[in-house]
Amino acid sequence: MVLLSKPTTEQYSCIRKTPTFPTSIVPVVDLSKPGDAKTLILKACEDYGFFKVINHAVPMEAISNLESQAAEFFSLPFTQKEKAGTPNPFGYGNKNIGRNGDLGWVEYLLLTNNHDYNFIRLSSVFGPKAEQFRNVLSDYMCGVRKMACVILELMAEGLNIEEKNVFSKMMMDKESDSVFRLNHYPPYPENFNNNGKGMIGFGEHTDPQIISLLRSNNSSGLQICLRDRSWVSVPPDQNSFFVNVGDALQVLTNGRFRSVRHRVLANGLKSRLSMIYFCGPPLSERIAPLPSLLLNGNESLYNDFTWFEYKSSAYATRLADNRLSRFERISTTSASS
Repeated sequence: MVLLSKPTTEQYSCIRKTPTFPTSIVPVVDLSKPGDAKTLILKACEDYGFFKVINHAVPMEAISNLESQAAEFFSLPFTQKEKAGTPNPFGYGNKNIGRNGDLGWVEYLLLTNNHDYNFIRLSSVFGPKAEQFRNVLSDYMCGVRKMACVILELMAEGLNIEEKNVFSKMMMDKESDSVFRLNHYPPYPENFNNNGKGMIGFGEHTDPQIISLLRSNNSSGLQICLRDRSWVSVPPDQNSFFVNVGDALQVLTNGRFRSVRHRVLANGLKSRLSMIYFCGPPLSERIAPLPSLLLNGNESLYNDFTWFEYKSSAYATRLADNRLSRFERISTTSASS
């Protein structure tokens, strides 16, 4: 059972039919070929802030097990799902995204990197099955974190940074503020699908963290914004992961990598289920362009800040806001998103 009220005008997208991102030009990175991968990642992060990963080594069993558990959770009665608590910030949310009035045709479960906390939070929902959910979630997150380390270290190599783990160590720190999110976009009622308008599932935004690792079922809806500000739909691929550059990585690379603006459109035919791991640094971590990227007279485009300061600022804004603007030292088109 899904309790989503009648769609509002704010949830409709008045955008013209969006072209599909041609499969042939979706940046694809094969992690089984690290020599090629670092070059492809570098170009994809500079051109799109987005790419697809294949041969990722995350066990398919771990993926399918968690997807099954997630589907079971979202099929529960609303009153049962509510027992996970309101998302403040962790817990179950329905339609309302954040605290600033953003709405979407979505329900979601936001969890921490702390499995003990998640277990306590979800025990009242799953009862005796809570331990099973905990184990499945742990297996999945372990696989995704390993993949994230490989990707982040290939990024550092591609940038010719001597300290190979300069990015990955932030995510692997025991105080890492990484979070995990399950999103469910139910089909919306057919009688609301009028005039060719799409339904906004999750409004346009950039992710604040370092990178985000997205896996979804075989359902369309993900769209990214290109440099010319046109929107393109990304063909679904349930066997691969999609990687988004986040705001923190844009700052760390002094704008060389760009956080990708993206959104999700729901549809009236089938539900979409996505699982996103957001790789975050510790709250006390200072975020600033890396010194090795400020050689040859390059000036920092950003004032440095702690992750706590940026996270607090970002979550006080609307989804579509340019969250980095208040931290820009020099206002340039290359630093805006």
